[in-house]
Amino acid sequence: MSIIADEKTRVVMIGGVAGVSAAKRMGEFCHLVQKPFYVDAFVYPPDAGKTADIPVGGLIVPVPIYKSLEDATNNHPGLNTALIYIGPARAAQAALECMDNPKIHSISMITEGVPERDAKLLIKKAKDTGKSLNGPSAIGIMSAGKCRLGVIGGEYNNLILSKLYRPGSFGVLTKSGGLSNEIMWIISQFADGISTAIGIGGDAYPVSDFATYLEMFEKDQETKAVVIVGEMGGNLEEAAAEWYAAKPRRVKLIAIVAGFCQEALPKGMKFGHAGAKEGAHGEGSARSKAEALKKAGAVVPETFGAMGPAIKKVYENLQAVGQAVKVEDTHPADLPQLPKRVEESVKAGEIMVEPLIKSTISDDRGDEPLYCGYPASELINEGYDISHVIGLLWNKKLVTPKEAEAIRRILILSADHGPCVSGAFGTIMAACAGINLPQAVAAGMMMIGPRFGGAVTDAATYFDYGMRNFPNDINGFLAHMKKEVGPVPGIGHRVKSLKNPDKRVKELISYVRSANLSVPHLEYALKVEAVTTTKKDNLILNVDGCMGCILLDLGFPTESLNGFFVLARTIGLIGHYVDQKRNNGRLIRIFNYLVNYAVTPKRKVPPLNK
Repeated sequence: MSIIADEKTRVVMIGGVAGVSAAKRMGEFCHLVQKPFYVDAFVYPPDAGKTADIPVGGLIVPVPIYKSLEDATNNHPGLNTALIYIGPARAAQAALECMDNPKIHSISMITEGVPERDAKLLIKKAKDTGKSLNGPSAIGIMSAGKCRLGVIGGEYNNLILSKLYRPGSFGVLTKSGGLSNEIMWIISQFADGISTAIGIGGDAYPVSDFATYLEMFEKDQETKAVVIVGEMGGNLEEAAAEWYAAKPRRVKLIAIVAGFCQEALPKGMKFGHAGAKEGAHGEGSARSKAEALKKAGAVVPETFGAMGPAIKKVYENLQAVGQAVKVEDTHPADLPQLPKRVEESVKAGEIMVEPLIKSTISDDRGDEPLYCGYPASELINEGYDISHVIGLLWNKKLVTPKEAEAIRRILILSADHGPCVSGAFGTIMAACAGINLPQAVAAGMMMIGPRFGGAVTDAATYFDYGMRNFPNDINGFLAHMKKEVGPVPGIGHRVKSLKNPDKRVKELISYVRSANLSVPHLEYALKVEAVTTTKKDNLILNVDGCMGCILLDLGFPTESLNGFFVLARTIGLIGHYVDQKRNNGRLIRIFNYLVNYAVTPKRKVPPLNK
């Protein structure tokens, strides 16, 4: 047997992040004892309809999240236990709902700081319903080898060191969560371990008490002795002494009360727990509690350090009368180990994992990103700018100052081309329709293609082809393009011409020549322009073609070239979005006179032959 929690316990966790964290610790316990996971549901309205993914050994168990306790118990009729991990303002209401639910028999409140009024209401409700209510501020309940409610017991190795993977003979009752873990460890070293340990919490008005659980332990034949760790403040220890002295008891009682240091401190001083406070006239002092327990017949060690030997002596006495037998423990190495994460195993050299992707440009595993090995902050402090970062991340090289200046000019000259081009118009329409920024900009970006911006890559590709295959035969190149491809990408503009040149193109050509940059692709494209403009004066080298050639000459791979237009034009699209929001742009519907309705005139619909 065990009390409160056993193999039949099925749990609903009430709460979000903290509840999930506790469930993960409970999953670790299930892995240790090799038993099925017993958390069936969560109640957390903000995430209702989702699942919480809990690791249990090497498996990930999806646990459904519900809006209400009623939903959870309707979908999981086996639920009988609730753990409450929500704030003090709502914890009492959650506990009341649990006590009103006929399927929930045991509740543990981990929440700290529940108001006095709420705590008193819960005490009365628990008595009226006869349900087990532990807490508030409870660390949880541990039934060794059977069930763990909450994070009691600590991390995985401590579960093993405290031999919580199998039952022992000693029950544990504490107010302090930390001391509950220490006492379980001490019992495992000086005796055969615990049966059940309960942390009832240290709030000023606990809804549970020592005497109630002592009565349960008295009925549990598996528990031969109980260790109580009390503290100053309140009267739970005195009530436990009164219970123990009322008549002969089967279980042996060992007790220690923390707080004798209070005798050297001012009266009424408060310790860490809300309930750890001696009365101004000495009532509830550690000494008076210890004397009451000793008078009732409990073993009361003089110091905490004497607790281990006292437990050992009680255990030996139990063995002498045949009430306890020596347990042959499993070697820790033979117990299930908590699976390592892949990162840990790789680092230890235990496994080799085939990478899913390969990155050769950036590394974010340290304190800051490295761009091709250069720390981002050092690049900033040395005066490098976005052009250099583009060179590192797009071409894996640190560009020269002249190359960086060329990139800077390309970005500035390409940032925007007014509200009427397709990309900007798409973003403006989305902004006026109330679409948010990322989606509105994406609407404009979706316009980038062979007719808008996308010619950068194609222009570079075909000018490179011409330079390699028709280096001195421009007419041959144009003939090939006309026959095999069509219009030359990067040549031609709707409004610009020899008479009305594109100043962006002139600016870029002027800079790269003045900087003495080697631009053979650009020079080849200008030779092509010289021939095409003899046929029609708007067949000039446009900004896409100019950008593509210069960037190719700077060493950027062709697959990156459209990225310059995307990056630059994003600046403009964001500007148009903000501009419309600033001006409260209204939903756009184009005017009828902008549409050529080349449709059949209105006519009569013929009868439908059935």
